[in-house]
Formats: sequence, structure tokens, C-alpha cells
Amino acid sequence: MARANNLNQQQDLRRNLNLQLPPLHQQQHQQMHQQHQQLQQQHQQQQRQQHHDRHDNGIARHGAIGGSMTASRSLNTLRNLGLPTQLQRLQSNSLDCAGKLQISPELKFDFSAEDLVDEGEIGRGAYGTVNQVRYKQSNIVMAVKRIRSTVDNEGQKKLLMDLDVVMKSSDCPYIVQFYGALFKEGDCWICMELMSISLDKFYKFVHFTLQEMIPEAVLGKLTVAMLKALIYLKEKLKIIHRDIKPSNILLDHTGAIKLCDFGISGQLVDSIAKTQDAGCRPYMAPERIDPTRSSKGYDIRSDVWSLGITLYEVSTGVYPYPNWRTLFEQLSRVLDEPSPQLSGDDARFSPAFISFVNVCLIKDYSQRPKYNQLIREPFIMRYEEAPVDVAGYIGCVLERMPNDRSLLESNYL
Repeated sequence: MARANNLNQQQDLRRNLNLQLPPLHQQQHQQMHQQHQQLQQQHQQQQRQQHHDRHDNGIARHGAIGGSMTASRSLNTLRNLGLPTQLQRLQSNSLDCAGKLQISPELKFDFSAEDLVDEGEIGRGAYGTVNQVRYKQSNIVMAVKRIRSTVDNEGQKKLLMDLDVVMKSSDCPYIVQFYGALFKEGDCWICMELMSISLDKFYKFVHFTLQEMIPEAVLGKLTVAMLKALIYLKEKLKIIHRDIKPSNILLDHTGAIKLCDFGISGQLVDSIAKTQDAGCRPYMAPERIDPTRSSKGYDIRSDVWSLGITLYEVSTGVYPYPNWRTLFEQLSRVLDEPSPQLSGDDARFSPAFISFVNVCLIKDYSQRPKYNQLIREPFIMRYEEAPVDVAGYIGCVLERMPNDRSLLESNYL
């Protein structure tokens, strides 16, 4: 069933992306779909027969009944039904399709893989690669995720969740934009807005290479952008991000600051999320590390904690839980030690910034503010409208960086 599941997953991706196969392949695609349905029906019939046989033989009295076919039997069934193998699909290009690019409401194009010029890899992750790509017709430069067709079910879920969020967020200036997608030889190519660098790499270069600090005014604009992105996710899409950290915040030389990577975002049910195992643990709120601290689950205030840890780290250049030998030791420190706090007499920061970070890091989640309270904090109100040359500062830092593509890669995977 592995190959059949892969076909099914790719069909799910197409439905989510609203992709259409080229006319020449429509009949072949319909035949494959019918064959896939036939395979599923045959597999279900075999499972029912196995269930009946095991029950009659007394084998499954105390255990689970049924199960999937072995890999060899599944492959033989695929061959018997005439479904092409992965290699055959790649050779025949039977899964190629055209797509649509929408850069803005005014800029829309039909495109195929042949219209894209690869300008080099800028990132690599568990599910594929990210390349800088130029669209020939308009010379627009994009980031293209190339998601391998062999990605597992968990990867498919994260991919679909990420796509679902970015496709619904085209009207939010603080979330990285989705331009379009297509399938190429079974792999999914996702075209995204190209940003210059992740906050993770940016702040480390500023602190450790330049031996400087990011100006508080820039941190102010960054905080406003992230808070508005989180408010948008909650109010418009009814989700929490669950993975706020510096590597998931992208910066651009134009001054844009955007949130990315929504693969583990959680749907809110009555403003409470139940899943306990998603997210980057070093940035997790205490109530997510230890679910017993909150009998009702967790809510948006867990992202508030992660935002606080992120601001503490990028402003000081120091992760607030350093010198840990194991992940267990680090998580224990988050649970057992007082929460990190910026010192009230730290002359490097204004009282408004110190206050904002510290309220985000209140350990008792019931006392930690929600977004509607944070948006009224003096620090946010100061920088929501204040003119700050973010583009000038980011551009200046980027110019001082060595010409090293690994420094400029962004975290799209």
C-alpha cells in the first residue's frame, strides 16, 4: 500500500493547491485513480478475509486483527494492476503539471518548471531542498521548496498544514507569502516569497561577529510584526503557531519582517489546544513541557512565552538557559528554575522593553498576558507607529556579511 498511499497523498496535495494536470495526461491520471481505487478495494477485501481466517483459527483472541500487506505483496499487487513504479513515473513525467503564479492581485502567470531558472540551493531540510529561482517571464526571484515525493505521512501533514496557513494569509503583511505550486516528476515545488535571512543567523552575526547589539527600535518593529502575525493567526485562522523561535522569523533587505513555518500549527478549539508534543522544546512554555500544569491544555499564551524567549535571546545575544548537557536537563531547568527576566537596571534597554519581555515570561500561564493585553503595552504602542529605518539597518548588516550563501539561507523547511 506504500505506493498507493503516496499517490493518494499527492492527490491530496493537488486538491489543496488547486492544481490541474495538463490535458495530455488527464486520461492517464483518471486511469491511475481508478486503479488506485481498485487496489484499495482489493486490500480491504484481503483485510476482511484475514480477519475472518484469524478469527476462525483462534489466532487473534487477545490481539489486534488485520494489518497492512507486506511491502513485497503490495508491490506485486501494484505491478499486477499496471500502476507505474516511481521510476516509471519519473521517466514518463506522468505527474508533471502546470501551475499558476500569483505574485500580487495584479501579477498572475501560468507557468511550468521550464519557466524557472535555478540560481542555487539556499537551504536543505528533512523533506527536501530550498532553491533560489528566477521566473523567466518577469525576472521575479522566489524561494522554491522542492518537497520529495518520498516524504512520509508525518511530513505530508506538516506540509499540508504549512500550505494551508500561507495560502489563507495572503492579506497579512507579516506572514511569508505563497505564490504558487506545481508537481515535477512526482515532487512538489512550492513557490514562496524570497526573504534575505533568518533572525537566527542575523542576530548571531550582529552579536558574535560584529560585537554589536540590534537597536531597540528595530527590535520594536520586529516585536510589533510578530505580535500582529500571531493575532492574525488567532483571529482569522483560529490557530496558534506553536514553534516561535528566531529561525522561524525572516528578515528582508526591504525592511519586511515575517513569520514562517506553520507545519505544526495547532487548531484552536474553544481557544485551547490539546496536542502536547509539537514544537521546538527549548522555546516551549512550561505548561507545554509539563501538561499537568494545565488541566485544560494550553492556549495562545504558550506562544507569548516563546516570543519572550526569542526577544530575550536576540536582544542579549544569550539563550536564557545555557550550559545544559542534555535536553532533559534543559527542560528541567525551564520547569524548576525561576523564569528568565531582564534586569530592571539594565541600561542597554528601555524600561518599556524590559517590562514587555518580562511579562511575556511570567511562568504561571494564568497570569501571563494574552495578545489583547500585549498590544496595549507601552513598548508596542511606541513602535507601532514610530518611523524606524528597518530596511536601512538590515541592508547595512547584510552588506557587512561575507558572500557566504549558508549565512543568507532562510528557514523555509
